[in-house]
Amino acid sequence: MENPKLLSPSTLAFVGDAVYGVLVRAKLAEVERPVGELHKRSVEYVNANAQSSAFELIKDCLTEEEAGIYKRGRNNHVGQIPKNATSGVYHSATGVEALFGFLYLKGETERLNMLFDIIWKGIKD
Repeated sequence: MENPKLLSPSTLAFVGDAVYGVLVRAKLAEVERPVGELHKRSVEYVNANAQSSAFELIKDCLTEEEAGIYKRGRNNHVGQIPKNATSGVYHSATGVEALFGFLYLKGETERLNMLFDIIWKGIKD
């Protein structure tokens, strides 16, 4: 994509949600387990609470541009907030998704993987 900055935060988050989910599933697939267990574990990592916590692990590593994309996503008006998340948590998770969507569409897979590795290691510790 030529300039993903021109996309709406909602569109970036839409793409980022899928990217984040694939990264989690790829990590979980490294250890052979029944598919039902893999799915259950992926849901533990791909939800608003987990993604909001993920931001806390990477916030000090973000560039100015990345922090700006996160804030655009976080501040974006969203529809209905799920029952299992507060408004603040849901908005933070949307910011993370927007950031991951932006990095993916910009072609910065090395940076995307670096940030995800920080998250994954933080989750596992």
